[in-house]
Amino acid sequence: MDILIRPIVTEKVTGQTEKFNRYGFIASKKANKAQIKQAVESLYKVSVASINTMVYAGKKKSRFTKAGVLQGRTNAYKKAIVTLKEGDSIDFYSNI
Repeated sequence: MDILIRPIVTEKVTGQTEKFNRYGFIASKKANKAQIKQAVESLYKVSVASINTMVYAGKKKSRFTKAGVLQGRTNAYKKAIVTLKEGDSIDFYSNI
């Protein structure tokens, strides 16, 4: 479970799931496509057709408050979009 950190459940990814059978995950930045494929297949018992990965850099953010300007940084992360073979699906809500 150290390769896949969490699934991405947003409106955009949910639309891709319904249309193209694609699922999104936040993955470890050091993981490669082969490791992500193996982790998805073993964890969810599905067959993976392809994987696309993107690395997002952290951004500087600031906000204005009564105490002054607070500055921070968002986290850097790797996003993996996993396309499953026809007929396979993942149910993220089965354990709730």
